[in-house]
Amino acid sequence: MAEIFTASIAEIAERLKLEIIYAPKDTNELFVADNDCNRPGLQLMGFYEYFNAERIQICGNMEFAYLASLDEIVRAQRIDALFATKIPLFIVARGHELYPEMIEIAKKYEVPIARTQESTTAFIAALIGFLNVKLAPRITRHGVLIEIYGEGVLIVGESGVGKSETAIELVKRGHRLVADDAVEIRKTSSVTLVGSSPDNIRHFLELRGIGIINTRRLFGMGAVKVSEKIDLIIELEPWDSNKIYDRMGVDNEYTTILGVKIPSLTIPIKPGRNLAVILEVAAMNNRQKKMGYNAAKELLNNLGLEMDMKDTVKNWDI
Repeated sequence: MAEIFTASIAEIAERLKLEIIYAPKDTNELFVADNDCNRPGLQLMGFYEYFNAERIQICGNMEFAYLASLDEIVRAQRIDALFATKIPLFIVARGHELYPEMIEIAKKYEVPIARTQESTTAFIAALIGFLNVKLAPRITRHGVLIEIYGEGVLIVGESGVGKSETAIELVKRGHRLVADDAVEIRKTSSVTLVGSSPDNIRHFLELRGIGIINTRRLFGMGAVKVSEKIDLIIELEPWDSNKIYDRMGVDNEYTTILGVKIPSLTIPIKPGRNLAVILEVAAMNNRQKKMGYNAAKELLNNLGLEMDMKDTVKNWDI
């Protein structure tokens, strides 16, 4: 069974600068588990088919204009019906003043109420963006995540293969470290993976023979980043003279993580290879491919040959 992640109302209020008007208990003990929200216009009219009571409910100008058109008794009945579903949080947008019965009904059903001065649309966009990251499905993988020329590159391979040493060389060349050893990967949309470091090891990096270093302390704030989208996966492996490696880049290799396909490369290593430069070129070449240019395809076309593209997919899902 997939793990369910939650966000506390205290976290939501702090991040989005909400004013807590009523909470039945400490907001650190109240949680939201759904990463979507709803404007309950139809529900205030009495329509509850397909209504998801796990979502945060947000009322703005339109909903308050409708409530203002109702007499007090009907308005109280409609609000009561909405709060009776035990919604996790009711948010009032544009700084609207609450009707007195809203507080009384919220206390009756223990529904937290908060208020924002933001416009409804702008606030919903910010809320969903925050919840998509906070509640995203996630896994943790051994590796190093680094930003190279704006591309998030996840470096994987056996322990001791040289991932951290390559990362520190890239940092010295002006790129930014996101995570070393453990990379927490979140699926923030159907096509996007975002990697970050666990809080307790963020900015630390292990170099065999030296020990643990703090990248931010040694190289400054410009050498680190909290999170980054994963655009490319590079697997480092010891050079095997009996193995045939791709020399043209004709075949496309992908790794599937949490259902998202990410381009991947296998790079053999041996003494004398400058891995930092190779990874820089790999990141730039990956960006070119995303923009529609493939050097191998152009070369084969210049030679009058056809390019037979093949996809190889590895699956990292759990």
